[in-house]
Amino acid sequence: MVISSEDAVTINENLIAVALGSNFILEVNILDKIIIYTDGACSNNQSSVNYGGYGAVLIFKDNIKEIYGGEKNTTNNIMELTAIIKALESLKRRDIPVNVYSDSAYIVNCINNKWYINWRRNGWITSKKTPVENRELWEKLLSLIEHIDNFEIIKVKGHAGDKYNELADELARRGANEVK
Repeated sequence: MVISSEDAVTINENLIAVALGSNFILEVNILDKIIIYTDGACSNNQSSVNYGGYGAVLIFKDNIKEIYGGEKNTTNNIMELTAIIKALESLKRRDIPVNVYSDSAYIVNCINNKWYINWRRNGWITSKKTPVENRELWEKLLSLIEHIDNFEIIKVKGHAGDKYNELADELARRGANEVK
């Protein structure tokens, strides 16, 4: 198939949408890169009785995989971390570059600003001299990231119309509702 530039629309730096007839559009990851959108959700966050969910959308070339799940008595941060962990655990290969898109400023800032280096150096104590919350999840996430040849995490604005961020949110809410 030959695709002209009039048939393709750029969605972001990695994805293009290709018109294949009047009503059908195929979205294609144009790079040899795994693109992952993740989200976590928690109803009644910070209360004693709550339920949460995580969701992830994994895209590689023209393949799209959705994963989700949920837990009772959790927090939003746990679900955000779990979404990325579950997505990375599902990867079959670690030699393909991975871009994770997350709306969690906490996670994106920790990884991009390398807060975890001081956490580890200081025995998992934060700059405010308190224990790092969800240490076991952070340790698992960092171990997964360190076994990927090329990893990048990018902040996306939540609930702003990004198709795959919205889908990840929908999956997270589905996971939460299933454990309600």
